[in-house]
Amino acid sequence: MADENFASPRLAAIYDALDPDRSDLDAYLDLADEFGARSVLDVGCGTGTLALMLAARGIYAVGVDPAGASLDVARAKPGAERVRWIHGTAAALPELFVDLAVMTANVAQVFLTDEDFTQSLRGMRGSLHPRGRLVFEVRDPARQAWLGWNREQTFTSTVIDGVGRVDAWCDLLSVEADRMSFRWSHAFATDGQVVTSDSTLRFRNRPAVVECLDASGFVLEDVREAPDRPGRELVFIASVDRGHGA
Repeated sequence: MADENFASPRLAAIYDALDPDRSDLDAYLDLADEFGARSVLDVGCGTGTLALMLAARGIYAVGVDPAGASLDVARAKPGAERVRWIHGTAAALPELFVDLAVMTANVAQVFLTDEDFTQSLRGMRGSLHPRGRLVFEVRDPARQAWLGWNREQTFTSTVIDGVGRVDAWCDLLSVEADRMSFRWSHAFATDGQVVTSDSTLRFRNRPAVVECLDASGFVLEDVREAPDRPGRELVFIASVDRGHGA
């Protein structure tokens, strides 16, 4: 089930305005170039920013997301007709054969159980060409990013065309082992409504991620730092293990 940030039409409509700097996606464009990918699956595509950037470069892009409201936003953007949009999950993809599958931002951390993560990874593996690759990022748990999830450090006030002022902030709700739960609040000045969205992310360490990759039929090729967030993110690059059963 998608969080309200992505499933609520009111929140999905303002998502891009509240997070306008997507320079973090440049690294994925560079990786597509590095690997010569002509087709890319964007898992957890949200409002479609990366998929549209890929399509603008002439790459066949497929965006999949369980949040219908976010896909509605994506489909309404210029150039959306060049992307194949799928309302669903990585664990239940239609037949695809792409060169590269990616999970940007927090997507790889929304899978709270190893079973769910492995099933989704297997779905992505099944969508790849025999020489295809998977790339995704996770936050390095050693940096304890959740310590900054409070109103004081996250508060923003944004004036959005056609919407008005929206104040937004995050509060940490709980820390249970490697699972961190938090709440985003969005206060709309026009009507005083506060819309909240609760989320939980799992902060797997490197060995835990590699174990899930192994179980799903991937071979780890490399682990890099995110170029825009050095020391804070781990970027995993894996290829299909052709000796592994489906």
